[in-house]
Amino acid sequence: MVMGLGSLPPAAVQRLRGPRRRPLLSMVLLVCVCLAPPPAVRCQPCQIQRCNADYVAATSPNPALLEETPLDVDYCIALRAYSVCTRKTAKSCRGDLVYHSAVFRIKELFTQYNCSSDGPTSSAKAPGTPDPLVSELCNYESRAGFQKKFAHCGLFGDPHLRTFKDEFQTCKVEGAWPLIDNQYLSVQVTNVPVVLGSSATATSKITLIFKSYQDCTEQKVYQASTEDLPLAFSDGTRTGGRPAGASSLRILEKPDAGQVEIQASYIGSTVIIRQVGRYLTFAIRVPEETLRLSEESAGLQLCLHGCPKNELIQEHRLSLQNSGPLRPSSRRAYTVETATEQCRHILQVEDVYFQSCVFDLLTTGDPEFSLAAHGALEDLKALYPSKLKLHPLSKAIHVAGSAPGPPAASLVWCGLAVLRLLWCC
Repeated sequence: MVMGLGSLPPAAVQRLRGPRRRPLLSMVLLVCVCLAPPPAVRCQPCQIQRCNADYVAATSPNPALLEETPLDVDYCIALRAYSVCTRKTAKSCRGDLVYHSAVFRIKELFTQYNCSSDGPTSSAKAPGTPDPLVSELCNYESRAGFQKKFAHCGLFGDPHLRTFKDEFQTCKVEGAWPLIDNQYLSVQVTNVPVVLGSSATATSKITLIFKSYQDCTEQKVYQASTEDLPLAFSDGTRTGGRPAGASSLRILEKPDAGQVEIQASYIGSTVIIRQVGRYLTFAIRVPEETLRLSEESAGLQLCLHGCPKNELIQEHRLSLQNSGPLRPSSRRAYTVETATEQCRHILQVEDVYFQSCVFDLLTTGDPEFSLAAHGALEDLKALYPSKLKLHPLSKAIHVAGSAPGPPAASLVWCGLAVLRLLWCC
């Protein structure tokens, strides 16, 4: 099925082989890699043989059939799936001649069968018959490579906003506001006043729209409110994948009451919505690469750009010398001392979430708001544990802080790891 180098013209063979490396440079790189102990970087194996096997299976008659039947194969669909599979392995197969031969052969077959590169990559299958190519396409973790970077956004309390860029803000934002709006997902929250005469607001409604995405899911809408935190989408279903039994989009039933988790594996995203008292909290983890697509979308997105300047509240930095309540209209006369004492029972570290807890008790007089800060921190730990290791929380509003420079030995090992990564890829 795959052409060897002997069947290619000399010019094509030369293009596949590429320019020759300088012997001395190759020797130096080889010695460096061999001398270095195995770092955390691992070479991803080339999977071109699997692509070849899938294409052969898609274009071959079924040997299990007892009677001779005419071969009914849509070669264009099979070729497009073959091409998608090779593109996914392009990085790990960069130096593999079988891979380059397959790419060359695919171009010839597209011309031979007069196929377009645009179109479906799979045909309709019987219910319950999984398509391995579609299953891989609908799982971001398997198709994105071994280096994955994620971003976190959270909204809770008065409300307090932690953006994808790790900026921490306190905003008024009364009414309906968009948190996220891109080609995959739209999220909108509705905030209502908490205390009469105060600028404090809290989230009473959250609407998520998971937009239709190839063969992974049709459009699904999820709506949560203070009266209802459903375990299903608006149409009554709990999954969004088209193939039978697919789980590319699903709602998980959490053991803790008042909490819903939605996993969208086809875009590598997870959403957690909590109901704390009469209000809701929101947290999401998304791949960083989708943020670039979000930036191309026009319009306001609080998770990406933060709150408008005229909606910001500058009082989220509290002065511990102030002993009086921040809002005279609070239902309960919290002082900084009493609010701090209550927040210490729930939050062990005096970080930005601790400050939010104290601020909310002073502005609302509602003790349930301290649980909102605790829930938001727990969601961050569940969705984004690596961020806690890289950027320890501190009393600063901007979480990401400077760290001491690495020692010389660490720089050496880092350089060796980079060399090995270049050699692998």
